[in-house]
Amino acid sequence: MIRFEHVTKRYADGTTAVDDLSFHVAEGELVTLVGPSGCGKTTTMKMVNRLIEPTSGRILLDGEDITAVDPVRLRRRIGYVIQQVGLFPHRTVLDNTATVCHLLGWPRKKARARAAELLDLVGLDPAVHGGRYPEQLSGGQRQRVGVARALAADPPVLLMDEPFGAVDPVVRERLQNEFLRLQSQVRKTVLFVTHDIEEAVRLGDRIAVYGEGRIAQFDAPTVVLGAPATPYVADFVGADRALKRLSVTPIEPGDLEAPPVVRLEDRAAPAAARLAAEGARWAVVLDDAGRLHGWVSAESLTAGADGTVGDRSRRMDAWLPVGASLKQAFSSMLQHDAGWIAVLDSEHGDRFLGVLTPARLHEALRRSIDADARGASRAEVELETVSGV
Repeated sequence: MIRFEHVTKRYADGTTAVDDLSFHVAEGELVTLVGPSGCGKTTTMKMVNRLIEPTSGRILLDGEDITAVDPVRLRRRIGYVIQQVGLFPHRTVLDNTATVCHLLGWPRKKARARAAELLDLVGLDPAVHGGRYPEQLSGGQRQRVGVARALAADPPVLLMDEPFGAVDPVVRERLQNEFLRLQSQVRKTVLFVTHDIEEAVRLGDRIAVYGEGRIAQFDAPTVVLGAPATPYVADFVGADRALKRLSVTPIEPGDLEAPPVVRLEDRAAPAAARLAAEGARWAVVLDDAGRLHGWVSAESLTAGADGTVGDRSRRMDAWLPVGASLKQAFSSMLQHDAGWIAVLDSEHGDRFLGVLTPARLHEALRRSIDADARGASRAEVELETVSGV
């Protein structure tokens, strides 16, 4: 969808902002451009909608050289979201969102209907927020309006220049989550500029790590974190890159252990005897459909008069769907002070799949790194372990 061919931007004073840049972004792909201030990432993005003109080279949008397109017409085909949002203070949220639709000559009723649809999509009730003015919104809400406005005319390409950089960390994480949800629905081709490697890793299908006017590495987040191409990239992503990698490594069924399982309606005494025979101190409690109910200790099953497992079970708060990140798993363990978390198949009625322990979490991270290095799947990686230590 977007292709750079040997693009250079050199200013009159001799400063080279971008030097011989060549890369492409596939349709529906979200590419994050990350690097320190002054490295050329924002210049790169602004050349796509011709806010900055390249000195040499070509930029193609859906196969068409952008220099052959009128700049105004080009910009109306590209959504643009900036950190400062840039909403018109004298216009309502609904009219701000419909701005590009109006510029394209849409009838007012159609433009406002589209604006209302987009506000709802970004999590703002148009009946509540549509008639308000920007000053009546929080910073996070204004950013959502900015995203809705950029999407209003259904552009194939979205340019985002540090759009979540001006809000506090809590709101920023919520906006990131909301944008990932939105992108899963609309699948736009996105160039996303950020100086935050954690944001780049979390959002990007691929990451372009910038040096001075050049891309030092352009790869999937797991590869950038697991196998930095140069010492510069390794230094930029940080010595804690293995921890950052947790956020982009999903839980897979092969990472799980199969613990002892008892059913909700089982009698307590026979269940206790079975756990004793297996040398188990606890078991996962499931209902008849294989859904997680909680957990039960062997000690509680043997205490007092006989009853059902359900009478002695405890609620299990530490659980996640398969495919959630290892970072979420680790956070859940810490939050609930749990030695393991249950993993469920949310696409099949929350069926219980197994448990993830700290040891298995560590193995999953190691397999992920080795798999990328070998070009294999995680299931194909056998880890060397040290026993007796």
